Amino acid sequence: MSRESLSKRVERAGKIVDGLDRLYPDAECALLHGNAHQLLFATILSAQSTDQTVNRVSPTLFKRYRTISDFADAELDELETLVRQTGFFRQKSKNIRGSARKIMDEYGGEVPDQMESLIALPGVARKTANVVLGTWFGKSEGITVDTHVGRLAHRWKLTWRSKDSKDAAKIERDLMEVIQREDWTRFGHSAIWHGRRVCMARKPDCDNCALSPLCPSAHKV
Repeated sequence: MSRESLSKRVERAGKIVDGLDRLYPDAECALLHGNAHQLLFATILSAQSTDQTVNRVSPTLFKRYRTISDFADAELDELETLVRQTGFFRQKSKNIRGSARKIMDEYGGEVPDQMESLIALPGVARKTANVVLGTWFGKSEGITVDTHVGRLAHRWKLTWRSKDSKDAAKIERDLMEVIQREDWTRFGHSAIWHGRRVCMARKPDCDNCALSPLCPSAHKV
């Protein structure tokens, strides 16, 4: 990749970040949570599901299991029943209980605030760790790349990967290269909001998109 193409991406990224800030000054994580472990487990549940579905499940889940210790001691059958709507409920239940037990055994019952420790938990990869670190702990260790952020990264040409590439780790590295670190968490939240409300997968609303002048893909999808 040439120095010029990187420079162009950096410039465009800065303008897009500014635009997203103006459009969504209150952007935040859509998953309901009141503490670090609730955010962690809700994010685990959000894999291959929607935030809306998780938010329907989580109030009952968090009322039944109030502490990390409660989750560590949970009966899998009951836990599976409570999270069934989110899909892949058996594996998610095992991951949640396994993470809770590891947190109790190795981290004194406190959700760790380090990337290396988080991704060592069952069911936790960089996406989940980025959500927890950025949203709860205020640490910008990376950029959350879900389907919305991945799609917009391609449309805005902030990644040089093939448009068919869905490798979140590689797209994240490209985004981290062109977006200022202090903007990583905020960009993730606001880009997700934009992807849900305006730049949808099948029919982006380019006519009413304030970022169209900055978008190389405007009116081309």
